[in-house]
Parts: sequence; C-alpha cells; structure tokens
Amino acid sequence: MRFKKLIISSLFILLLCSCAKIKPKYHKLEGNVFGTSFHVIYKDTKKKDYSIEIDSLFQLINNSLSTYAPNSSISKINKGDSTVVDKYFKEVYIKALRIYRETEGIFDPTIGVLVNAWGFGPGKEQEDLTQENIENLLAFVGYDKVKLTKDNMVFIQPGMYIDYNAIAKGYGVDIIARFFENLSIEDYMVEIGGEIRVRGRNENNEFWRIGIEKPNFDGTRSLQEVVSLTNEAMATSGNYRKFKIDPSTNEKYVHTIDTKTGYTAKRNLLSASVISSIDCADVDGYATAFMAMGFEKTKTFIKTHPELKVFLVYLDEQGNTKTYSNFLE
Repeated sequence: MRFKKLIISSLFILLLCSCAKIKPKYHKLEGNVFGTSFHVIYKDTKKKDYSIEIDSLFQLINNSLSTYAPNSSISKINKGDSTVVDKYFKEVYIKALRIYRETEGIFDPTIGVLVNAWGFGPGKEQEDLTQENIENLLAFVGYDKVKLTKDNMVFIQPGMYIDYNAIAKGYGVDIIARFFENLSIEDYMVEIGGEIRVRGRNENNEFWRIGIEKPNFDGTRSLQEVVSLTNEAMATSGNYRKFKIDPSTNEKYVHTIDTKTGYTAKRNLLSASVISSIDCADVDGYATAFMAMGFEKTKTFIKTHPELKVFLVYLDEQGNTKTYSNFLE
C-alpha cells in the first residue's frame, strides 16, 4: 500500500524517560503504510494485539483514497467511474471542501493535474512545461467544479483529477484513533508519516511529547521544538526536503503548487506545524494550505481560527531562519 503525499511531514520523536516504578502495559505497533512508516502506542486492559484490525482499516482507506492503487475508489473516479463513492471518500470530500472554501481555493485537491505535470504525483511528468501548457491545465483545477451527489461524483469539467494525498494520512490517523475510542481505549498515540493524534497519557503518566523537525537543508535531521499534546492532533508540512532541480537552469522548485498560477509556489515559509483538538485530517489540510499561503497570510488566517495552534519556521527579509508560534512563550 502506498500514499506519496506531496508535503514532507515532521520528524516523529516520542520523548519517554525511564521510570523505576511499575508501569501499566502499553502495546506498541509499527510498520509501513501509505508509502511511509507508522507507529501506534495504546494502553488496553484486555492486553489485546489489534494489529490485524488496524491493518484491515489501513487497507480500506487505501482502497478508497490511494491515487497509487489503480483499483481504488479515487482512481476509478478519476478515470470516469462516478459510481464507486464510499463512506471514506465522502467524508474526506466534505472536509476538503470546507478547507477549500475557508482558504479561498488555496487548498485544492483538484491541483493533481499540475502536481503530476510537475513530476510530484503518480501521473506522467510533462517535460519543458510552458506557460501555455500550464494555462491549459488550470482549466482542470477548481474544487468547485466537482460535485458530490448522494451516490456519485460529478465533474463539471471532464478530465479533472482529484488527489487527497495532502489530507489522507491525517485521515488514516483519525480512523485508527476512532477505532480505539470505540473500544473505550483512553490512552493512545497514532502516527503515520509524522501526522499524529493522541489521547490521554503515555506510559509514564505524562502528556505525549512530540518533536518538530528542524528544516535542515543538508539532509540531516534534528529537532526544532518539542511540544506537549493533550487530546490533540498535529500535522507538519515542509518544503525543505521535497524539491527538484531543473537540469538546464539549475533552479530549485518545490512540490507546493500555487493553485492560482499553476507554478510551484515560492514562499518564505519553510515548515508549518498545526495543532488542534479537531481531526488530524483537518490539521493536515491546514498545514498544506499554510505552506502555499506563506508566513504573513498564515498569521492573518489563524487570527480568525483560534482553534488552531501553529509553530512556523520561516525566512525573514534578510534570509535568516526565524520561528513563530501563537501558543508557546
């Protein structure tokens, strides 16, 4: 199973200290899913291993939302079969539509045709993209051009392409978290590729402490900040790892596409971490949108969304790396 999300997530680090006293039993599961890794930790009085159930849920999500699986619901819809809409697809469609409207189209799952053209998606890359090529592709962009009826997806512009990879990993986190909550499991951490949702406390009876990766350009990995999460979700997007170099001009272009121009977005924001008590899919979408907005527009946006906590790493006018947070002192 594979998701290749176009946004690079934060380094996942749990900070757990040793403790001499007897601790309750926490189960730890890990592996690979959606083209990345996952880690799950939970406390269950029944001492049951839920790896089979979790793997089955991963498969259901993959069968619905993976653009890399040719027989998934979304792949069939993109090929013109509008009758295969399932409950997972419907929920993600609705979430994405709300964020699309709130961000005035900056977050747009129909950008997939351009993502493919630039070589960051599962589709064929177009070499030597011209202004004319991009303008032609922009005719297929606009989430307001797709409609979900009771049982069908309708493309107002035939040939459009939906890509939920910017929100799907977070949604996968939510599905596993809901599974635990339905079992009355009160202490858990679910992480997929850096997107995280926690509830309760860890095995040291502390709130979950999660590391945010420092945007290093040399390929090394280190921490920028450590935050404590309390019944919250966190997602991080960044532009400092996923990019391509034009061999003819040696110019670097990143994977965040400007939905208005069709070109890769050149913004001063290096990474955006979003924390909230809402679903992980939602903060995943907001983190993606913020990378396309840039630093100043993101600061303006969160003023009207007090439910969102952010930790931003950006470049100032002199090119110096700075950080901004609306919840850390």
